[in-house]
This record gives sequence, structure tokens and C-alpha cells, in this order.
Amino acid sequence: MHPVRKQRLIIVLCVVAFSSLAIGLAVYALRGNINLFYPPAEVAAGLAPQGTPIRVGGMVVEGSVQRSEDSLAVRFAVTDYQATVPVVYEGILPDLFDEGQGAVAAGVLGADGVLVASEVLAKHDENYMPPEVADALEKAGRSAEGQLL
Repeated sequence: MHPVRKQRLIIVLCVVAFSSLAIGLAVYALRGNINLFYPPAEVAAGLAPQGTPIRVGGMVVEGSVQRSEDSLAVRFAVTDYQATVPVVYEGILPDLFDEGQGAVAAGVLGADGVLVASEVLAKHDENYMPPEVADALEKAGRSAEGQLL
């Protein structure tokens, strides 16, 4: 083999090897940041993984919000009108968070079926609904306002 061809081949192989390594490391790093959305019906059916970060969204159940008197802990339930998931959150809730409104809680699902949330998101205004929540409610045969379709 000609020395110039051999040198080019080595350079090409090194570029391919380092590119593959860089892509592999990037995919490995991003794998831990995936945060999938599950409607309450799928969580209740046991389809949501326990111990990994997930998002659960739906409507906050009327009368379910319980605030602790001595801390920022809040317990509430989220429903898609097929199933309900209890949520525990410690922190300041968004201003627009209220019973009967759409919310998405991001956290880790425990073995007891309670989502320990690290973040709670509320809808922007009276017309906004996160796409995942709207799809889950539509599949349940309900509108974003809780009306039967």
C-alpha cells in the first residue's frame, strides 16, 4: 500500500472512531434526561416506571388540595377522568395552580403509586392546555373544561 494512502486511511479511521465515541457519549448523557409523559390512567394501570423521572398531567381534582400548616408541602390529586394519581410536592406552587385546572407534575413515582413531584406546572390561561394533557383528556372522552364530548 502506498504510504500516502495508508496515512489517509489511518486519518479516516481515527475520525470515524472519535466521531462514534462522541456520539455514543452524547446519547449516553441524554439518556438520563428523558422525562416521559404519562396520563393518570396509564399510571394507575402500572404502565409508568417507578423510580425514574416522569411527568403526569391532567386536571387537579376538586377538593383534593391539602396544604401543610408548618411547611410548603402540598398533597393533591390529578385525574384524566379515568383514573386519579396522588401527588406530593414541597415548594411554591405556580400562581395559576388551582382545583379544577390543568396541571402537569414532574417527579418520581413511588411504589405506593404516589408521585413525589419536583416541579409542578400550571396552564397559562383559560384557553391553554399542554398538548399531552389535551390528548389524554380527549382519549378519555372529555374536553379540557371537564365536559363530556
